[in-house]
Amino acid sequence: MSDLHVIIPAGGAGTRLWPLSRRRRPKFLLDLAGSGRSLLQGTVDRLEQSASTVTIVTGAAHREGVLAQLPEFASSDERTLLIEPSGRDSMAAIGLAAYVVRERFGDDAIVGSFAADHLIACPELLRDAIATAIDAARHGYVVTIGLAPTEASTAYGYIAPGPVLDGDQPGSSSIPARARRVAEFVEKPDAQTAARYVSQGYLWNAGMFIMSAGVLASHLARLLPDMHERLETIAHAWGTDSFERTLEENWPHLTKIAIDHAIAEPVAADGGVAVVPADAALGWTDLGDFEALTGIAAAAGSLGEAIRIDSEGAAVYGSVGEDGPLVALVGVPDVAVALTSDAILVTRLERAQAVKSVVDMLAEAGRSDLL
Repeated sequence: MSDLHVIIPAGGAGTRLWPLSRRRRPKFLLDLAGSGRSLLQGTVDRLEQSASTVTIVTGAAHREGVLAQLPEFASSDERTLLIEPSGRDSMAAIGLAAYVVRERFGDDAIVGSFAADHLIACPELLRDAIATAIDAARHGYVVTIGLAPTEASTAYGYIAPGPVLDGDQPGSSSIPARARRVAEFVEKPDAQTAARYVSQGYLWNAGMFIMSAGVLASHLARLLPDMHERLETIAHAWGTDSFERTLEENWPHLTKIAIDHAIAEPVAADGGVAVVPADAALGWTDLGDFEALTGIAAAAGSLGEAIRIDSEGAAVYGSVGEDGPLVALVGVPDVAVALTSDAILVTRLERAQAVKSVVDMLAEAGRSDLL
């Protein structure tokens, strides 16, 4: 496990958790689980004991917030903070860190990308799945960790697992039997399609990817050659006085694309992606909206202070200080209420995914003060 170089792309604003999550106070810097640690800190906590190095990639606006929570990333060879000059989606962020790791440790270094703002109840099960994924990655596969669905959710993309990898055949080099070839990745489905996917054994796509740095570079060189060349140029400047300048010069020209579309989907079509299924006991959630957050809060018995009449299970988040308003809920057991000093949100849990539309409307109205 010490061969793993962890990459944590920390970006996005968590728009479906507005007004709690904002551009300047994004989801990954918040303690949404009530653990006393932010989601980013929790991600580092559960991965660092399995990692040789950890690299966080974030934007300039979040540099100070990250370092306030994780000061060791300011001056450590094993803990690195890379600052994106601008948001270019996940392939650029992950690629930046992976190519720097490749520059430092070579093509055989195993890199693993994990979201900064997810929650996992049983990290030991994740570490077990990662160990299997590393074995498959050493055989040249791009590997993802697929999660056994707990419901037919329409909020997540899915992975169709295919046959076991060739290395599992008698007489072949050993790849753990848990690892399977990915038949295809599919986008977020409607309810009927999601139910069919679950019945057919599809897995949730949690966006975790493990591979060798050299394999990643070879795929990018074939699929996005300009990005490959520019990331190599940036990485070659690592550790020199010209690194920041080289990054600034090349970064705006990188293709803005997610790693799923840049690497995972096209490589899967060629048979080069494997999936390691993780048990539902992992307790994974991306805390992607107030419905997911309320499920966690309910399990912890921390749905917030309110007078509830026929509203058991309704959640209240945030406050406006010690003298904040009293919240009374009458006949609304299926809602979440979020309060901040400048905004109040009320949403039915079944419509929680639509909260992003509020952020879109505020942006169209020019209300940057509320974003």
